[in-house]
Amino acid sequence: MARLTPEVHAARQRLRQFRLALPSATRSAAERAILRGLRELRVFRPGARVGIYLAIRGEVSLAAGLPAARGSGARLYAPKITSRRRRTMVFVPFDPRAGTISNAFGIAEPFARTAERQPVASLDTVIVPLVGFDRRGVRLGMGAGYYDRALRRRRDPSRQWSRPRLIGVAFASQELALIDPAPWDVPLDFVVTEREIVRCRPESLSATTSPT
Repeated sequence: MARLTPEVHAARQRLRQFRLALPSATRSAAERAILRGLRELRVFRPGARVGIYLAIRGEVSLAAGLPAARGSGARLYAPKITSRRRRTMVFVPFDPRAGTISNAFGIAEPFARTAERQPVASLDTVIVPLVGFDRRGVRLGMGAGYYDRALRRRRDPSRQWSRPRLIGVAFASQELALIDPAPWDVPLDFVVTEREIVRCRPESLSATTSPT
């Protein structure tokens, strides 16, 4: 989640409107290409533990690829909010053949109980929804900070976390030239769009940045 500035607020509003306005055929074609990119990165390999999300408000939908992902032997986990006040969530088992329930925000969640949570550090990959992104892996999200809190251990300087691999998915037009990161931001390893797979360059985050 980027540092909150008037420019970031305006970019978030503009990109959210862009997502919602995409024609259905354009969206579907882009989502198929993004799913191909995820397969190229071998995200859904047999036995892999993968954190996915259930799309809302124009986000890239993964739904068309989830039955095949599970059929390939990947184990899927989706977010479940545990506290609105503290803005925390966990990843719990998700079966695309099962139904979902709506949380307090009207967002679909798995039926699985919070007690079935999977520790984030044990996931091989987490696929992250984006409002915007830059090529260093800085993510512009919805603004609530759920993902930054859930993934905060990736920022622990005393640990060499190789898992989970963080892959953002977005439409190519959601790319921004530069996003000013907040101190708590967790950079992405890759971003997959319908046009390309971006290998992010988090080492450049120490350079001077300016707001989007």
